[in-house]
Amino acid sequence: MGNVHATGTADITVASVRSITSQGRLKKFDPSRFKLLLVDEAHHIVAPGYLKTLRHFGLDQKRPDSPNLVGVSATFSRFDGVKLGAAIDEIVYHKDYVDMISKKWLSDVIFTTVESKANLSEVKKGAFGDYLPSDLSKAVNTSEINDITVRSWMAKAPGRKSTLVFCVDVAHVVELTDRFRQHGFDARYVTGETPKIERGETLNSFRKGDFPVLVNCGVFTEGTDIPNIDCIILARPTRSRNLLVQMIGRGMRLHPGKKNCHIIDLVSSLDTGIVTTPTLFGLDPDILVERATVNDLRKIKDTEHVTSQQPLSYQTTPGPGADSVTFTDYDSVLDLIADTSGEKHIRAISKYAWVQVGKEKFVLSSPSGSYVRIERVNEQLNTKGPLYRAIEVRALPPGVAKAPYAMPREILTAATFTDAVHGADSFAAKMFPHTFIHRYQRWRTLPPTQGQVDFINKMRGKAEPLKLENLDKGKAADMITKLKHGARGQFARIEAGQRRQDKQDRLAEAKRLREQVKVGPVAS
Repeated sequence: MGNVHATGTADITVASVRSITSQGRLKKFDPSRFKLLLVDEAHHIVAPGYLKTLRHFGLDQKRPDSPNLVGVSATFSRFDGVKLGAAIDEIVYHKDYVDMISKKWLSDVIFTTVESKANLSEVKKGAFGDYLPSDLSKAVNTSEINDITVRSWMAKAPGRKSTLVFCVDVAHVVELTDRFRQHGFDARYVTGETPKIERGETLNSFRKGDFPVLVNCGVFTEGTDIPNIDCIILARPTRSRNLLVQMIGRGMRLHPGKKNCHIIDLVSSLDTGIVTTPTLFGLDPDILVERATVNDLRKIKDTEHVTSQQPLSYQTTPGPGADSVTFTDYDSVLDLIADTSGEKHIRAISKYAWVQVGKEKFVLSSPSGSYVRIERVNEQLNTKGPLYRAIEVRALPPGVAKAPYAMPREILTAATFTDAVHGADSFAAKMFPHTFIHRYQRWRTLPPTQGQVDFINKMRGKAEPLKLENLDKGKAADMITKLKHGARGQFARIEAGQRRQDKQDRLAEAKRLREQVKVGPVAS
């Protein structure tokens, strides 16, 4: 390595891949003299430099006279989907980090997850599926989140002697180090740009306990032995289980006087696919834990009632508890318009036949086609402005105007949903026929007209056609109202959302299988 050159004839030669593949050095090594190639960090073995070395020693394919090949790695899988079977035939032994913690081969670990407020929903993904560092840095390297990081460490890990912090990029490293210093802590950093001598001096000082916080990005994920580390801060969200395990692994070395390593995971406003410490135990990524041991997380997993994640259709019940979302799966437009669960709350307040036509939008129709709509206008609670309003939309007689409806007219605003409903009811009672809008009128229980059924069936999409005996006149009127007020478009959005969710689920499952290590033959 460097200025040190091997003869090529020693019984044992230790080399880095970069050195052995440069300047024709491989030619010094006679493949027939070697019985074994031992590769460390073998999850890199399908990289070009490794494959070049394997070809030289006749290990690019099975040959009876080739030396044996043994690879070892703490994270024997690849996030990018490249198959290790191009070089490795079989995994003969595997121990997961979690198993090694339980068997005391590695240091005990306690986990704390902290909600950082970072929103990752708009962060782009790179070619291999993890977050693009440039985008990720913009999302997490903010004054507020850096302050949350430092204050969380101060509150959750007092007395920790040696904390290693993982950041996104150099700018994040510098900003977060400065924030630690602003709070009075001696924090230093190392990046790929740090000169070799300075890096060595900083590492030696950290190993000796001269300062408590070392901040880095992409330097200490592999091959670094600093056993005195007793706290890890994950300030760098990731979608890669391998990277997560590598970062946590820096704190798992056994060390005299070290009881455990405290992992502080800054979890974010999550999007599908993020990997956090709870996910290593099969838990939901957004679960928040504090000082949880490996056994604690396993108990949570054992007692957790796992429910399947539903697609993206939703209804929101207005009024108290309006922010709770109920996920519903619709197979067709008919299923959507037949669902009356959205009307339960408003019909508990009103005697009229209100119909839900969207998220917190409700319509009461008249026989002329005119209608009143209640809708939410302010998403923020505890604001000075009204939360709800009611508008009237009048149907215009055919031939009078080009448009079928007059411009909407606001008739009231209200601070609560109940007030909005009562006000709209009073208006409707004066403007619309009582016999049409009251939901307990006898006509609503009669069989539907053939015209109603034909209209609904024309809009049904792929669903089986409805028959007269399947519904009554009132139910048919409500379904037609939903169709006239955008049910087909709403269902199209739901279907698109389901397709996106299905694609995300397939990609997430493929990634999970890629990062899963099992003893046995390796797929090529």
